[in-house]
Parts: sequence; structure tokens; C-alpha cells
Amino acid sequence: MSNEEDSRLRETSVEESALATLEKVTSRVDPAKPAFIKRKDLPEPSSTRLQATLEEHAFDLQSVTKDGLPHEIGAKQETPKTVFYLAYGSNLCAETFQGQRGVRPISALNVVVPDLSLTFDLPGIPYNEPCFANTKYRKASDAASVRSNGDAFHEDPEWPKGLVGVVYEISVKDFAHVMATEGGGAAYQDVLIDCFPLPQGADHVPAEPNATAFKAHTLYCPVYPPGKAPPGSNAKFGRPNPGYAQPSGRYLKLLMDGANEHSLPLDYRMYLSKLQPYVMTTRGQRDGAFVLNWTWIPILLKVFALQRRFTDDKGRAASWTMPIVTSVFRGIWFTYDNFFVRVFGDGERTQPVDPR
Repeated sequence: MSNEEDSRLRETSVEESALATLEKVTSRVDPAKPAFIKRKDLPEPSSTRLQATLEEHAFDLQSVTKDGLPHEIGAKQETPKTVFYLAYGSNLCAETFQGQRGVRPISALNVVVPDLSLTFDLPGIPYNEPCFANTKYRKASDAASVRSNGDAFHEDPEWPKGLVGVVYEISVKDFAHVMATEGGGAAYQDVLIDCFPLPQGADHVPAEPNATAFKAHTLYCPVYPPGKAPPGSNAKFGRPNPGYAQPSGRYLKLLMDGANEHSLPLDYRMYLSKLQPYVMTTRGQRDGAFVLNWTWIPILLKVFALQRRFTDDKGRAASWTMPIVTSVFRGIWFTYDNFFVRVFGDGERTQPVDPR
């Protein structure tokens, strides 16, 4: 084995070890939890329960009871005992939703949401997990959800229809836990959105669904370029070009695994399979990942460990830990923009290999 190959293996090992450790610290896997509930064992929600969602309203995530439930649930006895939660990203996958988050779905239903579209604009960690899935509201004039920067190499496939996902029926306590593990109340808003049922294993998502709509809750995180957020907004900090970064291959695999588990429509699964993951193509990028992981990952792990230490049995982290986590992520991206990308190369989007 050459010295260069040996060095590359060591660097890859450091990257994988850093991400594995980060995943272990931030997840909340309970070894006592029973085996995953397979989709074929999950019933569809009753028509009566679906109809009842039309009378529900979004929750104020800034106001929760001592049990970590939205105040509207915790304070009113007449509210439903279950919540319909729309998943579209890694929560599609049982490994994440049932494994890491420890949620036990009661029922599940495939849906399309014409008012939303899938985006990948939540900042992660450069060179490792550049971004994560999010949603945005579609405009009536939108012909497609496209992430492109004007050149063929960076062109992603188009998806001209609404957001495709799965609505889980879960207990209100599990919904509170989802909010806690997703950082609900910090940058997220709870929105109630119209969903249209889709049959499992369908070939195509209808351009204009004609099924009967119902409503489901989802966590919505508005992302704006720096300095563009409206006054008083609690929007998550964003990148200068929110559509630029590509998700990692690991993250896209979670989406594909989830889409396959739920037998989402074939055309949507084909769309997901064609999304380009972030891939490092130069030695400089691998060096950048090595340096960034050795400098920032230990700090991030300590902050997450601190946050976990002050997390209660409902999964809620102490509110004072959230600004610390946000500050660390801001620090990571500040050093990336002002040092790493200039010295080591792009850590957000795959670059073509120089043939020379």
C-alpha cells in the first residue's frame, strides 16, 4: 500500500469515526425498545380520525406544559389523544424515527402535499453532512422544485409536484418527543397542512390529487440567507445560497430506505435516486475534512454531551443550551467560509474532477 493510500485510509477513518461518534451522542436510542414496527403491520388511520383533523389547529411551540406538551394539548382535556405528524426526510426511515427517536407509530398513510416542496437547505457540517431536508411553501407559479446553479454538472432532476411523505399517527407524548429531538420551539414552527392520501406502491404521484384532504402537523423551519430574515423571526441561520449544498450519500440513503419501506410512488423514488450526493473529489477536500473534524467535532461533541446532561426524561433539553449549540454551528460555518473553503476547497457541493 502506498503512503498516499495509507494516508487516505487514515483520513477516511477519522471522518467515519467522527460522524459515528456524533451520531451516537446526538441520538437517543433505547436498547430496551421493542423491534421496529414494519409498515405492513401498521394500519391506515380511520376515516373518522382523518375527518377530525379538519377541526384541529397548529400548536404554539413556544408554550409547553411541564410535561413538554404544547399548551393546547396539555391544558385541554377534549383535545385528541393522538397527533398526525408529516414526515418527509430521515424520519421516513424506521432506523431514524423508531430507532433514534424511539417513536412508536399507531398508523401510517402515504400522502402528497401540494402546498409544500422538498428542499435541502438546513445547514449541517461541511465536508461531512453539508445539509439536511426541509420544506418550503410552493408558489402557484412554481413548475418544479429544482436545485440548480446554472451548469449541467450541478443540475439536479426536477420534481414538478408537491411534497411526498408519510403521515404517522402518534401519541401526543411521542409528538412532544419529536419536537424535543428536532429542536422544536427554537427555530421550528408547527404548521397544519393539507395532505392527500396516496395508495402504497403507486406508479405515479398525481399532478392534481382528487382524494379527500385531511390535515397533519409538521415542523417547518424557514431558512433565509444571512440578513434576509424578517424582523423578529426565529428562523434558523442560513447559508448565502440556501439551495447550493448537497446532502451526503448517507443522508440520501435514509430517505431512499424510508421511501422503499413505505412503498412511496415509483416516480418519486426514481427522483430521489437521481439526486446527487456531496462527494469529495480532491485531496484538498479530504484534508479539509480531516482538519475540520479534529478541530470542531470534539467541541460539538462536548456541547451535545452538555445538552444531553441537562435533558429531562421527556427529551427536552434545557433552553439555555440551545444558543450554545447554535453558536458552535455558526462558528463552524464562519471558519469554513473564511478559511476552509479557501484553503481546502468546496465542502458543500461536489466539484468535477480535474482530468489533468
